[in-house]
Amino acid sequence: MHIKSVLRFLALIQLLVGVCMLVPFAMAFYYGEDLAIMAFGITEAAIALFSSVILIATRKETISIKARDSYLLVTLVWVVATAFGALPLYLTHTFETYPSCYFEIMSGFTTTGATALSSIEDKLKSILFWRGMTNWLGGMGIVVLFVALIPFMGLKGTSLVNAESVGPTKDKLTPKIQHTAFALWAIYGVFSVLQVLLLWIKIPLYDAVTVMFGTMGAAGFAPKNSSIGSYESAYVDVIVTIFMIIAGSNFSLYFKAMRGHIKDALRDKELHLYLFIVSSFSIMIALDVLDIYGSFSTALRYAAFHVASIITTTGFATCDYNFWPQFSKTLLVLLFFVGGCAGSAGGGIKVVRVGAMISLARNAIKKRLHPNAVIPLKLGDSNVEQSVMLSLCGFVGAYILSGLIGTVIFSLSGYDFETCFTASFLLLGNIGIGMGKVSPSGNFSIFSDAILSAGSFLMLIGRLELFTVFALFTKDFWKK
Repeated sequence: MHIKSVLRFLALIQLLVGVCMLVPFAMAFYYGEDLAIMAFGITEAAIALFSSVILIATRKETISIKARDSYLLVTLVWVVATAFGALPLYLTHTFETYPSCYFEIMSGFTTTGATALSSIEDKLKSILFWRGMTNWLGGMGIVVLFVALIPFMGLKGTSLVNAESVGPTKDKLTPKIQHTAFALWAIYGVFSVLQVLLLWIKIPLYDAVTVMFGTMGAAGFAPKNSSIGSYESAYVDVIVTIFMIIAGSNFSLYFKAMRGHIKDALRDKELHLYLFIVSSFSIMIALDVLDIYGSFSTALRYAAFHVASIITTTGFATCDYNFWPQFSKTLLVLLFFVGGCAGSAGGGIKVVRVGAMISLARNAIKKRLHPNAVIPLKLGDSNVEQSVMLSLCGFVGAYILSGLIGTVIFSLSGYDFETCFTASFLLLGNIGIGMGKVSPSGNFSIFSDAILSAGSFLMLIGRLELFTVFALFTKDFWKK
């Protein structure tokens, strides 16, 4: 283990977080929010002190980050960035307790969108902007941003990107990982600006930017108490739905399309399955809620919005689907176990893994019928080695087990099973909204600090795809 190198990079990345925080800090001056000015000022000073001490202490360290070091570094980055990011909320009394602040910012950075705020619109604008900005930073990844912006340090960031990036596949789009990271952030930025411009037609610029943060980050923090439903606009609903679907797709496909390989991008099997799930579930739910909304177009608008919101793990809402028929609610819960595409801003199990499990089940049936047949395992059009498929199965098993353990922990609160079960899996899958008391009309303020702390851990392991964090708790990781 190269502990000093890990700490050195940790300090540098925290400085980057501090630079990003200068934006809401400036907004606090613009809006004349004295309490926020003090809070951001103290936080910036704390980040500067923390980073300076480490950088001075490790100034003679030869930079060396290996694959195993990257697991520790990436986990520490998210834990420490959240610790500093929560300070402005605590110092402005947005929450009374620090664990609630930590939960809120962990929800932001992990792009979960679950909130412990009972009221949003009465909070300081600069604080809400920072809260939303964490969504956007976490969407493509803090470490990926660092790798994209700091190529001059000679860092070979492949292991870092792989440790943080979501999904079982991390396509290297260019020969150098720094260029790949920059390309991903550039595409992310272009879509972000486009969505802001389209939303600005109907809603104020501040709202357009903060809604974009939650959409492109597949995160779900909104500046309104009733989420996107507050705007009561079909136009806003449609724009947000489209960009949620964009954010939930594999960003490497956009890169291929921009390089002229549009047909290759459109032939992607995971994309086909993703769009099929979105369209089929939207139609089924629209038909089920038709009596509620009167017309199919209106029913489809609400259905497609919430299907996109949950499968992409965004967590926005335009109504409380808790009052929809049981069939529609069941379909939405099923989407908890799908998630976005690999290489997207979305969380969850990932569409590609769901496709792999379907392929594995199909092969198992064929083997029953033809025991002596040699049947290759396929993921899309590609053959997959058995070790890769076993790894995918291991992830799905660990994911479900983690969610069930989380359900048991949440049950200590005394709330009903529907609330505890969906609360656990919505945090693990970085989805943001569930059923029962954590439906769109509810929030996590009902839980104790201890349970919120457990929820913060669920969000962390979900965002870093379990094994990056779980590896730190094994004896093998710490062996020389």
